[in-house]
Amino acid sequence: MSAALAASLFAVDPVRFGGLRLRARVGPARELFLSDLAALLPEGTPLRRMPASISEDRLLGGLDLGATLATGQPVAMRGLLGECDGGVIVASMAERISAHTIAHLCTALDTGSLQMEREGMHAIISARFGLVALDEGEEDEGLAPALLDRLAFHVGEPDVEPLASKSEIHQARDLMARVAIDPAQIDELVSVAAAFGIASPRACLFALHAARACAALNGRKQVSAEDLQEAARLVLAPRATQLPAPPEEQQQEQEQEPPADQPEERASDTQPDDDNEINIPEPGAESMVEAVRTALPADLLRKLVSGDPAKRGPQNGGSGLERRTLRRGRPAGSRAGELSGGARLALLDTLRAAAPKQILRKKLLPHGAAHPPLLLRKEDLRIKRLIERTRVATIFVVDASGSQALHRLGEAKGAVQLLLAECYVRRDEAALISFRGKEARLLLPPTRSLARVRRELAQLPGGGGTPLALGISMAANMAETIRRKGDTPVLVFFTDGQANVTASGVGDRAQAETDAIQAARQLRASGTRCLLIDTSPRPQPRARKLADDLGARYLPLPAAQAQKLSAAVKAELPR
Repeated sequence: MSAALAASLFAVDPVRFGGLRLRARVGPARELFLSDLAALLPEGTPLRRMPASISEDRLLGGLDLGATLATGQPVAMRGLLGECDGGVIVASMAERISAHTIAHLCTALDTGSLQMEREGMHAIISARFGLVALDEGEEDEGLAPALLDRLAFHVGEPDVEPLASKSEIHQARDLMARVAIDPAQIDELVSVAAAFGIASPRACLFALHAARACAALNGRKQVSAEDLQEAARLVLAPRATQLPAPPEEQQQEQEQEPPADQPEERASDTQPDDDNEINIPEPGAESMVEAVRTALPADLLRKLVSGDPAKRGPQNGGSGLERRTLRRGRPAGSRAGELSGGARLALLDTLRAAAPKQILRKKLLPHGAAHPPLLLRKEDLRIKRLIERTRVATIFVVDASGSQALHRLGEAKGAVQLLLAECYVRRDEAALISFRGKEARLLLPPTRSLARVRRELAQLPGGGGTPLALGISMAANMAETIRRKGDTPVLVFFTDGQANVTASGVGDRAQAETDAIQAARQLRASGTRCLLIDTSPRPQPRARKLADDLGARYLPLPAAQAQKLSAAVKAELPR
């Protein structure tokens, strides 16, 4: 994909295109690319850098504390979005922007304005801008989907291809309003988007604007087929979520020549697809198919902990759930409150609350009474709101009974070992529980020592009965202990769900199943995140029912390999 062409089209009309996502690390190539892009903007166009940790006051504007204290009346301060009206914002480390900032950016990109109602001030701020989001994350990180959907172009490392000249961009701006596009061409763009599973209407609108900008950049007043192909390659390909359905084979039509009164069809329209190929008319189709194969989001990793399958926000440190605290964590605004229970004073917010009321309060004082420079009241106090991300402890509960064939137990062991490296990278703890015979055993309490877990796992024997209820109960007790420490427990069960030993250690299949169901429902009531891997050779109804009783995600892997099993489990754990 040509980053240079995408940047040139973006420079023609930054506001209409919404923005450009540049996935590239810090380096001379990226800085040169940004410098060339800035040079293409009209003279006097605002261009501002936005850090990922920008405060809400700086982003939206608010009370100018110094001016307000000096005058005794509220004085508004313009925020970054207002300053960049009609210009471009360059967001550094965009993959780590907070959810609140993303919400404000999306609102401004949608409406071109912001409604500010803060600290007694009411205003509607014009905020029409284009956003260059610098994505510096790892492979499993990325921009929030809501923000990504509002950026027309998604490009990777800048290439060596030069951008268009400033005169060409200027001419394209003047010409773009007069560029026409046929309704049939619009239908073609919509059909391509539907074929590749693109549901957002914004993608089609961005592709339409890109096609017209391509035509204007080439000095044409009518969109051509080449312009449509470039627009599909730049805008639609990175958003593809599926491969288009292959056309039906029509051998008889292939053998017949086209009628004389109709143009000859292209070979790609009539020849049947091979097993490993997909033929579509557009020359940019190869890029689309490759994008589907390489860019499908594997973001199921953290859903087990986050509990939100659609949300894919930034992960700012840690990997567990977020909780509000008074003493430590990252700042998350302030609120009215009292300085008790370890709460910390938000000094600036307190001053902002008190500043507009100084003149009135001084007038209410007795005549001639001395007063301090600043009159504070209890209702002015603001305390800091802090958010702390908890640590995750992953508890692996392995069924080592005789119902597990030796090769299935070996696959489970291999999957756990592969997952331990992921836990180490995230600085999470891991614990190991096994159940077989007439007991469940805690082989290793939560630890970060990978060597100890691997050693215990390698020595884990197999055979005997299946005390499933005991394994579930021990896992539930450990999860509760972890939760009391303030951490987030995650349970991963490896079992086929066949219980034949009761909670009291007696061999009774019917009672054992009843005990297992009761223990599972008690665990579900605690709200602990669980994943059940059905390790039976074929998916079993009893294992699925057990997952339902646990409130766990169910994953049947009838022919699993350790690597495949590891990937599936990682898809349910936090990044």
